[in-house]
Amino acid sequence: MIGLEPGIVRLSPYNPEWVKLFNAEKARLTRAINGFVLDIQHVGSTAIPGMPAKPIIDIAVVVEDFDRARVCISPLQLIGYKYRGENGIPRRHYFEKGDPRSFHVHINEINSRNWEDQVLFRDYLIAHPEIAGEYAVLKASLAARYPNDRDAYLEAKAPFIQQALQAARQERE
Repeated sequence: MIGLEPGIVRLSPYNPEWVKLFNAEKARLTRAINGFVLDIQHVGSTAIPGMPAKPIIDIAVVVEDFDRARVCISPLQLIGYKYRGENGIPRRHYFEKGDPRSFHVHINEINSRNWEDQVLFRDYLIAHPEIAGEYAVLKASLAARYPNDRDAYLEAKAPFIQQALQAARQERE
């Protein structure tokens, strides 16, 4: 149902079970790091109804301060997460869980651009099904083009994501 080997790009049709898996994992995360977080959100394509997605649940955790959030590392490791540092995004604590990988956790500060972008993009696609449909078509095309190159797949999606975020910000003003 979920899980994907490193580097592989394989999309699965939307599955409403993804919400249940997120809720169960959110409960585990809450028990492990509750005193340190402000909010935990389901983000990424598995959070968008109807959207095909890589079968990995992305979870955004928001904290008050990046440096103080280091206290979350050990409790998350105790529940099976591997800490990957900032993993290319400054001031983000990034974790992976599962073999094959099933969950990603992104810990960001409350006012960080990464936190805002994850939530804003999800909300914009949910509110605009026609844009979500365009994104689904793009993802399918890119997955077929880059089945063994996740970095190329992600890079090729970036312009669409940035355009959608710009539209979402303009709409919000």
